[in-house]
Formats: sequence, C-alpha cells, structure tokens
Amino acid sequence: MNIGILSRNATLYSTQSIIKAARRANHEVVVLDHMRCDIVTESGAPTIFYNGIDIDDLDAIIPRIGTSATTYGAAVIRQFEAMGVYTTMGSEPLLRARDKLSCLQILSAQNIGVPKTVVSNSYYATEDLMEELGGFPLIIKLINGTHGIGVILAENKKTAQSILEAFYKGSQKVMLQEFIEEADGADIRVLIVDDEIVGIMERKAAPGEFRSNLHRGGTSKVITLSEHEAMIAKKAASAMGLKIAGVDMLRSSRGPLILEVNASPGLEGIETTTGVDIARRIIELVEKNVV
Repeated sequence: MNIGILSRNATLYSTQSIIKAARRANHEVVVLDHMRCDIVTESGAPTIFYNGIDIDDLDAIIPRIGTSATTYGAAVIRQFEAMGVYTTMGSEPLLRARDKLSCLQILSAQNIGVPKTVVSNSYYATEDLMEELGGFPLIIKLINGTHGIGVILAENKKTAQSILEAFYKGSQKVMLQEFIEEADGADIRVLIVDDEIVGIMERKAAPGEFRSNLHRGGTSKVITLSEHEAMIAKKAASAMGLKIAGVDMLRSSRGPLILEVNASPGLEGIETTTGVDIARRIIELVEKNVV
C-alpha cells in the first residue's frame, strides 16, 4: 500500500513514529509537506501536484496538520477526498476541531459536559458577562491557540479587563471559561483511534503553573478511566467526526468536562508515557479501510 503522510516536518516524533509503523507493516510511505502541495481543480479530474509531479498513486493519506496550516491543510485533504484517496481525517472535522468555540458548541449540543464558556464580539459585552462564570479566577483563551499558548489565568476582574483589552486591540478572538478548582492543575488526555481508546494519561501542571501541557513543563502518568469517562471521551471524538483524536478532559464535581478535541494529537507524550505503539494502531486503521 502507498501511504502519504501530510506533515511539514518529516523529523518530528509523531511523523517518524508513523513512518516506522508503516514500514514495519511493509507499506510504502512518503511524507508530503501539505503547504507545498498544489491543487488543480477541474470538473471530474481533481489533481494534486508536489514539486511539479502529479500525485496520483497514493492509496491513503494520514494528515498531521499544524494549527498555522489549518485552512490550506484542509483544502489539500479535501482535494485528496475528491480524488477518492482514503484519509484518516476529513477536511470538515479538522476545521470544526480547530475552532475551539465550534468544538464546544458541537459537544454541548450532544449533551457532553464542557466548562461554562463565554464568547462575544464585543469587549464590553465580554466584560459584562464575566459574572456568568461564577466569579474569579477564570480562564481566558485564544480561540485558535495550541500547546497552552494564549491561555491565561485571570485572578481578578482588573487583570481580566487588562488581558481582554490587549487581545481585543490585537483583533484576537478569545473565550472566557470557568476555572475548575477541583481539577487541581491536572487534565486527562485520551487518545482514540477508530472509536477505541488506545492510550490514557493524566497530565499535571508544573509547580506555579496552571496549564498541564507537557510543552509547558507538565508531568504525565498512566491512569484508568471510569466507564462513564470512557463513554464521554468516545462520544466526544465521534461527535467531532474524528477517527483519530486526542480528547482532553477535566474531572470536576459535576462529572467529566471536555476541554477540547484535538484533530492531530501528538504521539510522543502519550506513547512515551503509556508504552503503547499508537502509530501502529493508526496504520491498522488505514489497512482496515483500504482494500
């Protein structure tokens, strides 16, 4: 089988892990920088060129699309979909998952627990709506942030006002979220492949930090989920239309709350923590769907 990995950097851990898993399964694999893919649209004959070469021999693609390349990456995926190439992630699920507000709206519509969130186009309306979150501290997030970037804990109203003013002046879209104190600086990453949970880890924030991202110095350990938590994680991935998903959740006094659903979850942290060959499970997903 000929498999293409859409990745801007072939040396990244996740990309390398998938390459090795594909080759161990005796598949041919090539890495394509999606930002260098050229799209040609023609009635009945969609094509993609890469370095001037018509890419017409792939059986499947595994997209690894970074946040900064979401829009064009989705267009490239959409073109491969039009060409009849199997993809582990559709273009529309990618776009839905990358917009934190859209993600929360979709999840809440499915009665999946999420932190109470406020979004407004107006600085003044956002300021007035702070009280809806039950007081301080509260979380201020960039809607399109990643790896904990653009996530700030506002301890009081004055701090929140200053942060919001700076973001709005910079034309940044933000959301305000309730702070879940009982989570105690920890969240849970659940890795789902083909509607099955294949890896679970708890991430704990570093001392003096409230963000639990491993990129921010957090630590991780293997944990188990309750049946209800596992059901909620799988329901969240399914609601977003993702066959591969990193579901981030908090344990709260009112049950599990989904923070976000990641469309291109990193593999290094969870493979290292759990010892599970998740890349192999991704290749098995491709094998199952490509005859």
